Parts: sequence; C-alpha cells; structure tokens
Amino acid sequence: MKDRRASPRSSPRPAVGLADLAQLVRAPAALSVPGDVLAGAAAAGHPLSVRTFGVMGSSVCLYWAGMALNDYADATIDAVERPERPVPSGRVPRRTALAVAGALTAGGLALAAASGGRRSLLGALPLAGAVWAYDLMLKSTPAGPAAMASARALDVMAGALAAGPGPDRTHGTGAALRRGAVPAALVGAHTYTLTALSRHEISGAPARLPALTLAASTATALATALPAVRAAVAASGRLPERAGTACAARSGAAGGGARSTATRAAVVTAGALTYLGSYGTAQARAVREPSGENVRRAVGAGILGLMPLQAALTARSGATVAAAALGVVHPLARALARRISPT
Repeated sequence: MKDRRASPRSSPRPAVGLADLAQLVRAPAALSVPGDVLAGAAAAGHPLSVRTFGVMGSSVCLYWAGMALNDYADATIDAVERPERPVPSGRVPRRTALAVAGALTAGGLALAAASGGRRSLLGALPLAGAVWAYDLMLKSTPAGPAAMASARALDVMAGALAAGPGPDRTHGTGAALRRGAVPAALVGAHTYTLTALSRHEISGAPARLPALTLAASTATALATALPAVRAAVAASGRLPERAGTACAARSGAAGGGARSTATRAAVVTAGALTYLGSYGTAQARAVREPSGENVRRAVGAGILGLMPLQAALTARSGATVAAAALGVVHPLARALARRISPT
C-alpha cells in the first residue's frame, strides 16, 4: 500500500493587509503633500480648481511610491536598524514593495495626465524621476538632501502648473513657474534641513547639525512671514484722512483693503510661528541632546511641521481660506502619526 502521509509543505505566506500597506507608504504623512500643490497654485493665482485637486492626488501617489521604494531599497539596512518595518519584518515581501512603488508611480502620472494634460505632466514627470533617483541612487550620497529638496520643490511647481494656460502670457507656463519659484525655494529649504537630520535618526547627530538646521528653519519662517507683515504695515500707513463724502468712500475702500492685508499677515504669521513651534522646538531639543531618539522626533515633527509652513505660504499669496483649511488638517495629521509613524 502507498504511504498516504502528506509530505511536509511550507506554510503559505499570509496575504499583505491594508494596515501593512499603510505602514509601508507612511499613509498619514501624505497629508503633508497637498499643501505643496496648494502653495504653488496659490502663488500662480489659482489655488482651488478641479485640476489642482487632481494634481494633489497625483502628488500623493508619487509620495507613497517614494515611501514604498525607500523600503525596497533599504531592506538590508532596515533589517538591522529598523526590523519592525513591514519589509524586514516579513509582513510585506520586498518585491511587493517594488510593485507597489511602480503601480503608485504609474497611477500618479496617469492622474496628472487626466487632470491637467501635458502641462500637469510637465510637473509630474520630473517629480517622479526625482523620487526614483533619490531612493535608488542618491540617498546615501552627499547629493541626497539636495535631491530630496528638489523633489519637494518640484511638487510646489506642479501646483503652479496645475491650471491650464490662459489666453494671455500672464497665465502661461513660464509665468506660472516664475510665480511658484519663491514658495518652491522655501519648501525646498525646509526639506533640505529635514533630510540632513534624517541621516542621523539611528546613531544621533553632532550637536552642530541640529543647530544649523534650526537656524535655517528660523530663516525660512522669517522669509515666509516678513513680506506679508511689511505689506500690512505699508497698507495701514496709506489710509487717507477722512475729509468729505468722496474721500470717506475712498477711505472705506482703502480700509477694507488694509483689513484684508492685515488678516493675511495674521494668518501668515500664525502659520510661521506654528511651524517654528513644532519643528523648531523639536530641533532645539536635539541641540541640547542630539541622540538618535531626539533627532528622530525632530524629523517626525519636520514632516508634519511642513503643513503650517505651507499654510503660511498659501495665505501670503492671498488664499487665506485655503490656508486655514491646511491649519485644520495639521492636528489631524499629528494625531494619525501617533498610530503610524511618518518616518
């Protein structure tokens, strides 16, 4: 008779769960992405449109792709330094992480094309290239922080390109890129400091590094807020004296403009102070004790602290309501980060 005993077989690998995928792509951290697009779109004069929301979705897909690709590329290092992550822990196979990155990249590019055509692809394609180049080639090189900063700056530029070209040159591609250049540079400066710190999340950093990044963050906040404050002061100084009905009417119009400028300055200043209060405070703690834990906390604060900076930049361009919406999302992102780490 045949031996009917079953031959031993390896147990099948459990299916990848949604919670594992959410940890792989650092899902809550993607809440910091739409603000890039919004800041760029506001600077170009069209903060909210169907195309803008489409580009936001595209950028979120590309951000998540970068997170998955990061864990694919760092699987060997993470097995030693961060074994709890989905790939080294075995909850997500390495090839699955690569497939997720590829699918999200394709989805992000398709969404950009569908929402804004060739103009939106002009922003999404370089962004996707920067994400893949950083994760696969540049991360561990001296060019790593600059490469990541360029990716975030390109995200802002994608927002500036979000609306279709207008009938005149003031809404053309070149004009949109020029208008988006300042917020892109400020977001890029923030991202450079963040990436420089992130290289020391495990072993800790020399004290001079968080001191330098704190100085750079302070300069970024000041460069964001001061133009709006100066504009408010100048507007208040131009109010005419009341003298007759016509002059009073003009005074009322000027007063309304001054109040609008003052409101804008207040929102910008609040965003800049919140940015320094979260990211700056965490960096100051790392200056006092530059341990790996404190540096890691500073990086987490910097990822989510970008949101009030984006709100300040958005308000500076006149979109105060959209900026206020970003301010509301920031506490939500911080609450979600307690469940899924953004780093």
